[in-house]
Amino acid sequence: MDNRQAIGSWLSGPRAAAEDAGVDFGYRGEQLGLPEQGPGSIARPGRRLGALVVDWGLCVLIASQLITHGYDQTASNWALLIFFVLGVLTVGTVGFTPGKRLFGLRVVPEGGGRLNPLRALLRTVLLCVAIPALIWDRDGRGLHDRLARTIEVRI
Repeated sequence: MDNRQAIGSWLSGPRAAAEDAGVDFGYRGEQLGLPEQGPGSIARPGRRLGALVVDWGLCVLIASQLITHGYDQTASNWALLIFFVLGVLTVGTVGFTPGKRLFGLRVVPEGGGRLNPLRALLRTVLLCVAIPALIWDRDGRGLHDRLARTIEVRI
């Protein structure tokens, strides 16, 4: 291996280097028994981020206009509380927040069925902490989804 290949494998990351060596990881969601594309497939990061931005913007708007009557530090704290309540109530009952619905996403439990409200509570608490949502597995699920045993899929 020359220096160019060594640097290229380092820049592309360990997954790409392993795939170049012949390791087959499959597609995201294959280990969970989900389709590769279309309804029921793992939600892609762009859609998830878009839904999060819509939900957070909605919560900031509610906090700044209805509670604090202007944007300041207390509005951010209220927005986080509203985000928490929005997540627990909407994901725990219908499986999606307004942002997730807009982007065609739904939160489902591993193995199918209806989402238990306690799983939605755990998932939302971990999402509000933020760090677990930034740690992803090979299927693209955040640590908050793994611990709550949920999957965010396309609808």
